[in-house]
Amino acid sequence: MKEFDYIIIGGGCAGLSLAYELEIHNKLQNKTVAIIEPRSKYKKDKTWSFWKTADHNFDDCIKKSWKNFSINISDKTNYLECINYPYQSIDSGLYYEKINSRLNKNKNISFFKNLNEINSNNALIFNSVPPTKNDYHNLWQHFCGVEIEAKSEFFDDEIFNLMDFDCEQRESVHFFYTLPYSKNKALVETTWLSKMNDDSQKDYDLQLKDYIENHLNLKDYKITYKEEGAIPLFYPSYELKKNKINIGTAGGMTRLSTGYTFLNIQEHSKYIRKNIENISKAKKFKISKKYQFLDVIFLRVLEKNPEMMPNIFFKMFKSSPKTVIKFLSNKSNILEDLLIILKMPKWIFIKALFY
Repeated sequence: MKEFDYIIIGGGCAGLSLAYELEIHNKLQNKTVAIIEPRSKYKKDKTWSFWKTADHNFDDCIKKSWKNFSINISDKTNYLECINYPYQSIDSGLYYEKINSRLNKNKNISFFKNLNEINSNNALIFNSVPPTKNDYHNLWQHFCGVEIEAKSEFFDDEIFNLMDFDCEQRESVHFFYTLPYSKNKALVETTWLSKMNDDSQKDYDLQLKDYIENHLNLKDYKITYKEEGAIPLFYPSYELKKNKINIGTAGGMTRLSTGYTFLNIQEHSKYIRKNIENISKAKKFKISKKYQFLDVIFLRVLEKNPEMMPNIFFKMFKSSPKTVIKFLSNKSNILEDLLIILKMPKWIFIKALFY
């Protein structure tokens, strides 16, 4: 069986981003790479959105960028600017096409559907696949989104809605999210923060139909695309192995309080590329312990007090949007952290320290 210098398990966002980062910086001229990915064809299957707080390789895959956003609760709307850190949405179809067209030109890169097809004993393995078992004890971010096309100009495409909590909560945390790509096209998504086994929240089609037609008041439209998934709001646990490095969500690159992962993947890929010659001995790349600690407290509050979360999110953005965005994107300093913390209801967060 054929051997490779590097094996990347999972040809999704994390695996492909790492392979692309190594390829464009000429780290694969004399190294062989096997990418293990079961899908036979790449097509658009996800939308990755984030505040641009760091440079990345995929500006040409951006579907839309916004400098204004809003947050809604039942009787209030907060209109905010994000000029310093625009919110970007990446089309996964364009992303896959860009990366694979480059990787396919390098004869040192091979794709396989199963790890059993190659000899992995002597390779350095980068794993992007989290454990397959469902963790029912921890919180997940469940989502289902549809891209819709209106028959007429309906949307204000200069502003997106980050969170609309003016919807039924069902004793959980629920909001809608709207990204207007143009005046007649938008992604509308229903999002729940809850445990994996709560099927009562998964009537997604009905939720989306009701929100679009009775909340947005759009009657004449068609659905052109649908996506659905779940993001673990906890760090997966693995047995440590000398020749294996976890990346992506499997490597702790998901920010637990937000679900944001894309930019963390890009920064991790750059770190690996810069240290690839000695990566097994390099310091582990991870989200700062400061954010890990604050996220754990935040999620404890969310789990114990779901009914308070719409107001908590709303109050959080009463601080400077720039400060909040930096905090949510792992870029804030201690003073900025304190400004966010002081906006939170003190007693329930203090109690969460001792749960």
